[in-house]
Amino acid sequence: MPIVETYTPAGTPTPIGPYSHISKTGQFISISGTPGVDPATGEMAGPDAYSQARQIMRNFVTMLESVGSDLAHVLHVNVFLKEVGDFAEMNRAFAEAMGDHRPARTVIAVADLPKAGALMTMNLTAVTRD
Repeated sequence: MPIVETYTPAGTPTPIGPYSHISKTGQFISISGTPGVDPATGEMAGPDAYSQARQIMRNFVTMLESVGSDLAHVLHVNVFLKEVGDFAEMNRAFAEAMGDHRPARTVIAVADLPKAGALMTMNLTAVTRD
């Protein structure tokens, strides 16, 4: 039976509940819902969707690198927006971070999020580089 490893790497925000940021088995990686928290301050990276989405993508880079992966190996991303009107700014930050890689993605509007001040959260699935 495969072993599931869990991680909360250094340089990432502290989880707000009883979970790890990353679960990994073999080459398969799952990253938990991640709001746009700046790990250096513990606060939201900004009051706007673009700043928060950019920070989420930065946090994803750190998390993926800690388990031998990167954004080019992302299979699917779920985005949960509090306001559908923030779609364009989230999309702008997402496209800047992903470059030419276009993984599958789902965007859903939600009523609220657990982290105060969060305009969105994202989670993803990826595979390792090898």
